[in-house]
Amino acid sequence: MPSTPRNRTVSRLQPFASTIFAEMTALATLHGAVNLGQGFPDTDGPAAMLEVARQAIADGVNQYPPGPGMPVLRQAVAADRAARYGLDFDPDSEVLVTVGATEAISAAILGLVEPGEEVVLIEPYYDSYAASVALAGAIRRTVPLVPSGDKFIVDLDAVKAAITPKTKMLVVNSPHNPTGTVFTDTELRALADIACERDLIVLSDEVYEHLVFDGRTHTPMASLPGMRERTVTVSSAAKTFNVTGWKTGWAIGPRELIDGVRAAKQFMSFVAGAPFQPAVAYALTNEQAWVTDLRSSLQSKRDVLADALTDAGLHVHSGGGTYFLLADIRPLGESDAGDFCRALPERIGVAAVPVDVFADNRDNWKHLVRFAFCKQDHVLAEAAKRLQGLQGLQGAAHP
Repeated sequence: MPSTPRNRTVSRLQPFASTIFAEMTALATLHGAVNLGQGFPDTDGPAAMLEVARQAIADGVNQYPPGPGMPVLRQAVAADRAARYGLDFDPDSEVLVTVGATEAISAAILGLVEPGEEVVLIEPYYDSYAASVALAGAIRRTVPLVPSGDKFIVDLDAVKAAITPKTKMLVVNSPHNPTGTVFTDTELRALADIACERDLIVLSDEVYEHLVFDGRTHTPMASLPGMRERTVTVSSAAKTFNVTGWKTGWAIGPRELIDGVRAAKQFMSFVAGAPFQPAVAYALTNEQAWVTDLRSSLQSKRDVLADALTDAGLHVHSGGGTYFLLADIRPLGESDAGDFCRALPERIGVAAVPVDVFADNRDNWKHLVRFAFCKQDHVLAEAAKRLQGLQGLQGAAHP
């Protein structure tokens, strides 16, 4: 008699066996909804960059590249950091090419944090952080952002309180996914002071570094006093050049930290895709004007979506960067973002994701929904039209 099937996934990874993105995308497909759930653009990056990739394939750049990444890309990454931020890194020993930023994050945690040590996350957090901590056998401790008007700020006292003698790493993500928050220089300097005082490694996720709006500028953690020697910075081509499918990212930091990242990375994917690397190197060197135009376009798209959500009766939190806006559903008489998002594709033909899935303290975030605005203008216009279907709930009693 056959035995009853049982879950063979190790217990520490069972909570991560499925993602909210897969669930919401499936519902969007089922109901023909405009998918504002998953954060990927629906237009290509610079034409010249795409041509470099095509030519690389035609020229036979299709076998394993060097393990740390092609020299041309590592040199371009180092030159870009020096030109924009005045940060000097050795492209041979302090820059590592990875399969997207997600692999760089996982490899940094696996390579630098021992089992049983603690990693502090600021929530809501990009979902791979928690999974990577679990993979490493480490302990996750979280500190929530706190609302301040229509923005979110870092609770610095709570960050300090979360750090114990077992804490090894602090993960900082600015511009922040999923809230769109751009941490202020005051907040970043305070986090840097904490890291220096407590002798922490900082994993700084800066994949949205170019996508900051309203005249804001991005401040790298590694540029702050005492931080170069203790920071692993992660970024990628995905959000900067509209090539999320290329999965070409990098980790930057002092050799003693990058050695640890490399030790883990080489047994995960070994190498990243060869023909994309010279193309990304080309873009980093030659396509800054394209990035400036992208940033301006996304700021306009953010404003379109913010107006549509506000007109639909939701309270919108200001987004200083990234692809995302958060909206409070309580003015519609709703209280559970998960239920709201699961019903939304069928209800009005729009898909979004609940924010509480990105947090440990889920009750703090149950009323918030994340919408992505990195879509073509006609797609956003259709979403705005469909969102008008929520207006009938405006003024409903709060739960």
